[in-house]
Amino acid sequence: MDIDPEKAKRLADRLLAWFDTHGRKSLPWQQSPTPFRVWVSEVMLQQTQVATVIPYYERFMARFPTVEALAQAPEDEVLHLWTGLGYYARGRNLLACAKVLVERHGGDFPTDIEAVTALPGIGRSTAGAILALSRGERHPILDGNAKRCLARVFAIEGDPSAASVLKTLWLAAENCTPHTRVAHYTQAIMDLGATLCTRSRPACTVCPLVEICLAARAGRQAELPGVKQRRERPSREAVLLIAETGDAGSRSVLVERRPAAGIWGGLWSPPQFLSEAEALAWCRRELGDVEDMESLPPIEHGFTHFDLRLQPLRVRFTPSSQVREADDRIWYPLCSPPKVGLPRPIHQLFERMLNARPVA
Repeated sequence: MDIDPEKAKRLADRLLAWFDTHGRKSLPWQQSPTPFRVWVSEVMLQQTQVATVIPYYERFMARFPTVEALAQAPEDEVLHLWTGLGYYARGRNLLACAKVLVERHGGDFPTDIEAVTALPGIGRSTAGAILALSRGERHPILDGNAKRCLARVFAIEGDPSAASVLKTLWLAAENCTPHTRVAHYTQAIMDLGATLCTRSRPACTVCPLVEICLAARAGRQAELPGVKQRRERPSREAVLLIAETGDAGSRSVLVERRPAAGIWGGLWSPPQFLSEAEALAWCRRELGDVEDMESLPPIEHGFTHFDLRLQPLRVRFTPSSQVREADDRIWYPLCSPPKVGLPRPIHQLFERMLNARPVA
């Protein structure tokens, strides 16, 4: 599919004119937009809405104002500040990337886009956004918002994750990116997709591109972009052992660090088991005699490729004298939590426990 260069220019011109009046210009990462500040925002904004990201971004930048500060941070503290944002590999990749930037690039982002995409956790679109928004360099972007806008304007059909469709979308992004005001254009196409050209119920009547949009002209907004091929999502179940000790004012729960590979990698969570019997046997063997137990409401959580159902089993026990903390096991005080990363469902569970009655 060819992209009409004249239409691409009209798209850029109209989008920039709209941005001058309606674009977002006061977001935290737009103030002093260094490559570092833009990079952190772009990673946080992946599959996460702006309103959710802002408080996380402000806390993160207050703690880690430079690449060097981030590179020196313990992983637990980075993931602690990430708790609630989800997709925790993003936080681990930020830390890994910061270390590479310090070790190989003196703490500065490379000027070459190929070198930027070689950094941990940075793909082509994120690299383009970093260089365009912070340095005004001409690189196209293709995040979810840009994909949706371009697919509708040019009627690019098919699964947007398919290689052939993705190639056409990148061609459109390349043709539409202007040679001047690149930073404004990049922000504009992201803003348009986030505010007007939304996935459902797009506001076409006030969209600056409505007159050149093939989807709007044909009433095909709901069809474009095409739907990804969906596979049946498998489900998994596990028992979550909530081993609790201490009195009402000083309750602690045993948590362990999850393996780096796999779900919730590097985060802290109560141990998981295939069955209640297995969980209780482990508890008696590792912790001591079980005094009391109760089942808490199940936790259901969706991951990218499967659904997880956890059945929390809350127990109190007589501690063995041999129960000790270790590198991969700590007691988590509910009233004064340490700076470690928790999966959001676990953090929410602990909040509920803190406000509920203790086990009798």
